[in-house]
Amino acid sequence: MTGTKLTEAPSPLFGYAARKHMGQSIVVVDAFAEQPFTGNPAAVCVMAQPRDVQWMQLVAREMNLSETAFLSPEGDAFRLRWYTPTVEVDLCGHATMASAHVLWESGLLPTTVEARFQTRSGLLTARRSGDGIVMDFPTAEAQACEAPPGLTEALGAPIGYTAKNAFDYLVELGSETIVRKLRPDFLRLAALPTRGVMVTSRSDDPAFDFVSRFFAPAFGIPEDPVTGSAHCCLGPHWSSRMGKSDLVGHQVSERGGIVRVQVRGERVLLGGNAITMMRGALST
Repeated sequence: MTGTKLTEAPSPLFGYAARKHMGQSIVVVDAFAEQPFTGNPAAVCVMAQPRDVQWMQLVAREMNLSETAFLSPEGDAFRLRWYTPTVEVDLCGHATMASAHVLWESGLLPTTVEARFQTRSGLLTARRSGDGIVMDFPTAEAQACEAPPGLTEALGAPIGYTAKNAFDYLVELGSETIVRKLRPDFLRLAALPTRGVMVTSRSDDPAFDFVSRFFAPAFGIPEDPVTGSAHCCLGPHWSSRMGKSDLVGHQVSERGGIVRVQVRGERVLLGGNAITMMRGALST
């Protein structure tokens, strides 16, 4: 993408994102999905120019998905912002994957060109790898800590190792069965001073290294189906536990999703598949 400004040839973007007779285009993509109706759905708006914060928040609330992504051209990249139904967030994996997928599928970027995103977490990139997508994200390692008051009661299960990074708590549970059967108290979880809580254990299935679930009720997401940003923490955590740098995580939410993780020092490569589920247009 070096040497070519996106704004030098705007006609495909304007044709795709700003058709006056249709309104703003919006696409729903299942990210980290092996088949339709799995993984984590994200809505993606590719805009000809930035829109105001209130409008983006209202669209995200209307879509009522865990994340809605908004992109607009910025130099040789796209400005990318992510909104839950209630708040803007600093880092989101699945909506970044969905955004790259939409750019390639729509022809706004050739499939051979890396997608570059300027975000609140710095420059993020995504590239095609076979039929899948690989994203380059910063690590978000967690440091061991005492469990905060109320965490055990909120999860409703005995907790083991507990750690915290800038975003979330990480909690190891005793087995995959406990992770799967967990029925947390979302009101209590929402009162914790953090974006969310990831629970995890080793996987019983040899096809995967670890399993996880992710809860963020304080951000309007009781349970996130598949959480790319959590794997920026889970990857380094299980890499140190298992002595390997390439791992496969299975987020065992009701929808479920698979995240391939490669730990590379201060960066984490997150891999998965994306499937377009819906295309439409906003009326305003």
